Amino acid sequence: MKALRTIAVLAVCALLVVVASCGREQSPKEASTARPEQASGYAAKPGIEGTISLSGAWALYPMVVKWAEEFQKVYPQVKIDISAGGAGKGMADALAGVVDIGMVSREIYPAELEKGAWWIAVTKDAVVPTVNEANPFLADLMAKGVKRETFIGLWIDETITTWGQVLGTAAKEPVHVYTRSDACGAADTWAAFMGKRQEDLTGVGVYGDPGLTEAIKKDDLGVGYNNIGYAYDSKTLTPLAGIRPLPIDVNGNGQVDPEENNYATRDQIVKAIAEGRYPSPPARDLNFVCKGAPARPVVKEFITWILTRGQAFVPEAGYINLPESRIAEMMGRLGGQETGN
Repeated sequence: MKALRTIAVLAVCALLVVVASCGREQSPKEASTARPEQASGYAAKPGIEGTISLSGAWALYPMVVKWAEEFQKVYPQVKIDISAGGAGKGMADALAGVVDIGMVSREIYPAELEKGAWWIAVTKDAVVPTVNEANPFLADLMAKGVKRETFIGLWIDETITTWGQVLGTAAKEPVHVYTRSDACGAADTWAAFMGKRQEDLTGVGVYGDPGLTEAIKKDDLGVGYNNIGYAYDSKTLTPLAGIRPLPIDVNGNGQVDPEENNYATRDQIVKAIAEGRYPSPPARDLNFVCKGAPARPVVKEFITWILTRGQAFVPEAGYINLPESRIAEMMGRLGGQETGN
């Protein structure tokens, strides 16, 4: 009888565990062993198969890789090819029909709309100015920040050439200004912050986000700019070894106020962007572009998934979710497949 009572108790406990499990979300370990539909929380639709090709913005590349991995858990029969190379390449490839989707980390120009560019916003991030962590004036830079007018003097007018001019001191050490050599959203967005376009930026041209990061790491007097995904370590969420994001003195009062001090971790800068405390530009939407509205079911389903279930993976990847109103607007654009702006 004692053995039977023990068995009965164990059975009840097991039942309670099952019931409790039904009322909570799965742990990552459990999710990894679940069926694709369960792991992603998104029901697969019949007939979705084939290949999707994307190229373009370095800013979007890490996020799209994550989205592709998760989407393929729902649709394992779909193959997704992704290559980075700058927003200009993404736009050119999309308009030429070389890829299904161009990744474009800037606004879409009227001339591109006239050529048939159909766009949709999928997430947000920002560009941050960066310096070497061994910069001899780092402490002052972190305390004072840099005004927009000073950035204009560095990248546009070339009237500021020493770190003393940046900080308002007598220091004579030269500033080594770097920019992007490839047509890209980061450069265009950084230029837009100063009221200009990428072609107006001066400095030593370097290809790609990773390349610009490396250039600043090697030059303790250098200043550049990066998408936040290339300024922060994805594991520690702190600035990448060798560089430091340079605070923007948004109100121009000569110091980094508490509401402007948002650079110590990736989470801090993401929160500031989401709350509108970081200027826009250089904060911006990141877009997908197609040559005309997407017609292939697999492409349309991929975009639909990104705007719905895919938004759940945005914060962990270091990006910013689109506001619900913006998602509703984009879903309307996708559903109606409006062209143009």
